[in-house]
Amino acid sequence: MATLLIEPVAKLIEAFNRLPGIGPKTAQRLTYHILRAPDAEARALASALVAVREEVVFCERCFNISDAPLCPICRDGARDQARMCVVEEPLDVLALERTAEFRGVYHVLHGAISPIDGVGPDRLHIAELLRRVDEAADAGSPFTEVILATNPTLEGEATAMYLDERLAGKVGSVTRIARGIPVGGDLEYADEVTLIRALQGRRALGERPR
Repeated sequence: MATLLIEPVAKLIEAFNRLPGIGPKTAQRLTYHILRAPDAEARALASALVAVREEVVFCERCFNISDAPLCPICRDGARDQARMCVVEEPLDVLALERTAEFRGVYHVLHGAISPIDGVGPDRLHIAELLRRVDEAADAGSPFTEVILATNPTLEGEATAMYLDERLAGKVGSVTRIARGIPVGGDLEYADEVTLIRALQGRRALGERPR
């Protein structure tokens, strides 16, 4: 039976479908939206996609997204150079920066250790992280704190444990972000692991978190 889709449309649907989180139906809706959109909107999307590939790079120091060899955070001399936050993905940096709570520097691993998926420490930017730590110590200004802000998943926890072992004795302290009940959540709907972590991370009222 002959296909009802002409080649350019079929190719665009296939391209959208390869993106994470986008299934066949969503890929079709996005494609037909572009077909109905004004010419300027479609061309702006195409131009933005090309620009992302040609103009955006990864920071040579922390591996966050950047438009220069060093990202804006690494170029900012006002940041606390003695505190580092380790995250899995560049989007995690954006999430933490929105809080305006952390004023140190970052290191992006670009994933988490997952033996099932064949992702070991060598597939992540862990060697570069350890090199940054060693170079800071050799320069006489070791990191006073490294915050492990990997996701609260099995892979994220495994990565945090691995890094804790590798960083032991090289920095002032290695800390892990707290986990517990989200704001607006109900105890009755929380799973047991979340409740245990919430109880373990309890503190006195009025006590400011680190």
